[in-house]
Amino acid sequence: MSTPTTSRRKTPADIRAHKGKVPVVSLTAYTAPMARLLDPHVDLLLVGDSLGMVLYGFDSTLPVTLEMMIAHGGAVVRGSKQACVIVDMPFGTYQASPADAFRSSARVMAETGCAGVKIEGGQEMAETIRFLVERGVPVLAHIGLQPQSVNALGGFKVQGKTDQSQAKVLADAKAVAEAGAFAVVVEGTAEPVARAATSAIAIPTIGIGASSACDGQVLVTEDILGLVSNLKPRFVKRYGELAPTISDAVKAYADEVRARKFPAAEHTYPAS
Repeated sequence: MSTPTTSRRKTPADIRAHKGKVPVVSLTAYTAPMARLLDPHVDLLLVGDSLGMVLYGFDSTLPVTLEMMIAHGGAVVRGSKQACVIVDMPFGTYQASPADAFRSSARVMAETGCAGVKIEGGQEMAETIRFLVERGVPVLAHIGLQPQSVNALGGFKVQGKTDQSQAKVLADAKAVAEAGAFAVVVEGTAEPVARAATSAIAIPTIGIGASSACDGQVLVTEDILGLVSNLKPRFVKRYGELAPTISDAVKAYADEVRARKFPAAEHTYPAS
């Protein structure tokens, strides 16, 4: 069931209030046209650094810059009216110190108009989360599989399969909640530990590859629409296969152009 359009934009506090109630519906958006299409149906639009792989063709999210996130974040805010818009902080813009994180986050919020930022990391980022929240920057935390740390993790591996990994995910969840995050993304995490984390904290868990045990879900829009053929996570359900439709439409256009079946200006502009 789609979320009805509201008269005001949703806030991080609204997202937090979903805990134990209706699941949070979230998708990624990187452009104004896509944000406009998604906005009536979702609670939260995430301008993810996944845009580096989806839009720019990078092998990971690591090359994404703050300038990229600001450009796309502003476009998504302008293209939406009611969803809470959160922008990812790219690698290297927040890890050095809480002060660095605040400078980067403040710039993102000021230049995009977004409602808050997302940062990866659990216990090690708790001090930074608290520092940001105390200074007026709402934070969506991100634990479990952390794409920005994929090299340290040894690849895109499911978290929470060992006792040590389970303990870490649970401790991370508690740490970011206590630090003041309004919600936490739990990515690539085994269901039992995702369920335990969801029960252990008072803020919503938003899963991506972490099962229905979470308080909501976020997915990459291009994945569920079948627009990215080379990236197909096993946990993603395809709700459409738009790539062939786009290819067919472009082929039809190209065929008409080559046959000189394109209109003159007087047929495409209204009479003055």
